Amino acid sequence: MFIDVHCHLDHENYGDISELIKRCAESGVGRIITVGFDLPSSRLAAEIAEGHEGVYFTAGFHPTELSKYKDGDLKIIADLCAHQKCVALGEIGLDYHYPDTQKELQRDVFIAQLELADRLKMPVQIHSRDCAEDMLSLLTEHKHLLKNGALMHCYSHSTEMAEEFLKLGLSFSFGGASTWKSNKKAKRTLANLPLESILTETDSPYMPPASAYGTFPNTPLAIPEICNCIADIKGLTPETVQKAVMENACRLFKKLG
Repeated sequence: MFIDVHCHLDHENYGDISELIKRCAESGVGRIITVGFDLPSSRLAAEIAEGHEGVYFTAGFHPTELSKYKDGDLKIIADLCAHQKCVALGEIGLDYHYPDTQKELQRDVFIAQLELADRLKMPVQIHSRDCAEDMLSLLTEHKHLLKNGALMHCYSHSTEMAEEFLKLGLSFSFGGASTWKSNKKAKRTLANLPLESILTETDSPYMPPASAYGTFPNTPLAIPEICNCIADIKGLTPETVQKAVMENACRLFKKLG
């Protein structure tokens, strides 16, 4: 069985979600984690997970969505995290890509959500874009909050940085971009990381794999291609990678069972 540990299912981009989930299961993608990035998307993720076998969710506030954030929102996130199918708090983190980035606010809300996850004994899914040094510094300073596990989703920093994050006990997920011929950095990082730290994701509806480059939306149906690419990079069979990724996911996201 394959798993997509990070995607964004919604009605706007996918149409009939039930049909998509059925097609995924038929293709072997039997576990999907749909990820919240603010309150409405976290609530929708919970609703979709409740209605579909094999679908789980996360709840959290993405760093570029903080214009919507207000006092009391973390109580709602905590309530969502108590759901039996909520496997992590996320996605949370830092994103310095845009010129109007509010770095101090991002840091404060990120730390508050790390503290909440620690109190709830939940792992976290981390978004980290154009902020490698600050992310490493923050996580090193707050490594006591990471004891329930953390995933660097759609990992895009350097191989050398990955080694530092690995020392903190983090896991890493890779998506469609890792299949692109031009993405030598991701391939080098995948070759260097231990298999026990690697997971598969799509970040759907974004980041399609090489076979569907330029198309929209991407879907969890891309997971087998991503898994095969990881197997090629690491010189392993697809079955070995598939099995290890599922074991890694169940170890990190304990509610997967």
